[in-house]
Parts: sequence; structure tokens; C-alpha cells
Amino acid sequence: MKKIFFVFSLIAFLPALSFAQLKIGYVDSDTIMDNLPDAQDARQKLDALIQEWQGELNKLEGDWKNKYDDYEKRKLIMTDQTRAETEAELVKLEKQISEYREKKFGTNGELFQKQDELMHPVQNRVFNAIKEVAEEEELDFVLDRSGDVMLLYAKEEYDLTAKVLEKLKLE
Repeated sequence: MKKIFFVFSLIAFLPALSFAQLKIGYVDSDTIMDNLPDAQDARQKLDALIQEWQGELNKLEGDWKNKYDDYEKRKLIMTDQTRAETEAELVKLEKQISEYREKKFGTNGELFQKQDELMHPVQNRVFNAIKEVAEEEELDFVLDRSGDVMLLYAKEEYDLTAKVLEKLKLE
């Protein structure tokens, strides 16, 4: 939906700007990232971390499963106190597994932070290169064709944000 709105918005403004010829270019950021050695190195580091953390998670889950299977086999012959202690231990292990998963793979987990740390400099290099090429080629807009249409570069003279805010304040 955003993609359609953006394209229609761009088309709507083109007639108003028809007195000057617009130059629009596009890039495929996926292809750029796939062919950039720095991006590949960052991805390899992230993959190694994911494998390490996934291995640890698998080990924790395996430990829980072994204890649970043992509990299932022996629960009928356990005393009430032993059964309660074992169940509490299983619940504690489940909580540890959940906390580990959230700590490593959660929304603000270490993976997210490491990805930002490793990929941010690469993305900055790409955006700076796009800006330089756009200026050298005297382009007005540069779009990204991978995924949703995204505006990567635009000349400041086409930014209507202040005018729209001004118009909204008047109403």
C-alpha cells in the first residue's frame, strides 16, 4: 500500500515539475549488499554468532528434554516432594531457555545489536556512494527497487515537508 501511495504521489508531482526534466535512477540494494565484501564479512560474523547461540540453545533444550523424559519415566515412583522439586527444576530450566532466547534473539537482543553494529558502517558506505553517484549523474531522485520502493536520495529542492506542515498548521 505504501508503495502504491508513494508511486502515485511521485506521479502526481511530476506534471507540476514538468518544466524541468527530472532525472530518476534506481539501485538494487540487495545486489549491492550481495556483492560488497564488507557486507559479506558482516553476514559471516553474524551467521557464526547465530550458530554459536543456536548451539547453546539446542544444548539447553536437550538438557530440559532429558530431564523431562527422566521425570516422565520415574514420576509414578517419586515421592510428592521429589516430584514437586523435579517439576520446579523443569520450570526453572524452561524459564532459563526462554530468557536465553530473548536475550540473544529477541527484539532488543544481542543479535539485533550486533547486526546494527556490523551493518551500520556498511550501510553508511552504500548510502554515501549512492549520494555521490546521484550527484555525479545529476539525478534528482534515486529509488531502491529491492523490496518496497524506497527513496534513497532526493535533491533538497523537492522536499515538500515544510510546506505540508505549514499548510496543516493553517487548517
